[in-house]
Amino acid sequence: MKTALLIIDVQQALSVGIEAAFEIERVIDTINGISTKARAAGLPVVLIQHEEDNGDFRFGSDGWQLAEGLAADAGDYRVRKTTPDSFHKTDLQAVLQEYDIQRLIVCGLQTDFCVDTTVRRALALGYEVTLVADGHSTLDNGVLSAAQIIAHHNKVLGSMSSFGVRARVVPAAQVSVEA
Repeated sequence: MKTALLIIDVQQALSVGIEAAFEIERVIDTINGISTKARAAGLPVVLIQHEEDNGDFRFGSDGWQLAEGLAADAGDYRVRKTTPDSFHKTDLQAVLQEYDIQRLIVCGLQTDFCVDTTVRRALALGYEVTLVADGHSTLDNGVLSAAQIIAHHNKVLGSMSSFGVRARVVPAAQVSVEA
């Protein structure tokens, strides 16, 4: 089964200052470990970046840039998006179909927005998903802590079965990066 790695929204605006995601340095290290293995195995690596017309995610702004410390390679695919759904009005689906991808490894930011929406859409499109349990993060939301949000999404996304395909939620150490 052909696999690709999706790294969602690991951008400066969510990696520094008061808007920095929970345990961001550890999460970036985790993602770098997986992406290094994925590239070595020949898997396509897709770097997805959120953008908005104004503010921290304006295309080309400092906040829009990939997070400092995130390992990127010239051969990685880049996808620009404007909604929490990495497939919506982007070329992601076409890229994945071009390489006959059937399984996605997903990590990135923010758990309760773009990671959640992209995982659900991927399942709806028929992709098997491996969500890296310790490879995504978010911010406290005033009701729940970031750690609670992450745990909740790991549980919910891992228990969904109505799409036919499933999301396996596993720690990075157990992620298989076979091509």
